[in-house]
Amino acid sequence: KLAMSLDGRTAMESGESQWITGTAARQDVQRLRAKSCAIVTGIGTVLHDDPSLTVRADELGSDCQEEAATVAARQPLRVVVDSQLKTPADAKVLSSDGASLLVTAKGHSDRQGIEIVSLPASSYLGGSDQVDLPALLALLAKKECNNVLVEAGAQLAGAFVHTGLVDELVIYMAPKLLGSSARPLLSLPFDRMDQQVELDIQDIRQVGGDLRITAKPVVNKL
Repeated sequence: KLAMSLDGRTAMESGESQWITGTAARQDVQRLRAKSCAIVTGIGTVLHDDPSLTVRADELGSDCQEEAATVAARQPLRVVVDSQLKTPADAKVLSSDGASLLVTAKGHSDRQGIEIVSLPASSYLGGSDQVDLPALLALLAKKECNNVLVEAGAQLAGAFVHTGLVDELVIYMAPKLLGSSARPLLSLPFDRMDQQVELDIQDIRQVGGDLRITAKPVVNKL
């Protein structure tokens, strides 16, 4: 899941990003979360935005609030990709309802009441000692998470796309211009046309004042 302006930007240069899209789009994201077994985010998003990444019954838009409350009670597993274990102990993603998991490449570490898993280190998009993303998805598969939603910044989201691990992109586009200094949708430092990632658009629809674009990467182009 990604949210961007009309000129393909996701945050100001400072990291400020709330809110690009409108209320209806944010409610739609709640429904995406409700269908997910796990939500993956990165340490950058945690430090900048301190999200809870929970499903909130009052934002599901269900005609039956009892049904919405039941759905919200099944909170997805919240996963923070945090290679160097910089997540603050009081981060909302760790203290909100439901289970959370810190995934690191730093080695074994303990925090009282928090599950921490160390995975092999990998390098992607110019970085080093980062969590190996295929190993992360294999871990989530062992936890029987077969519908994983990535809500992350440009670097981690770009890494998932670059490594061919994305089945579907859900992009909310707001009718706004954030300017050329703002941050891009994905960190994909390509310099040749043959590196492009081709997408097959499955659906475009209006959600409130925004557009929701659903697209799938063309596999043979990754």
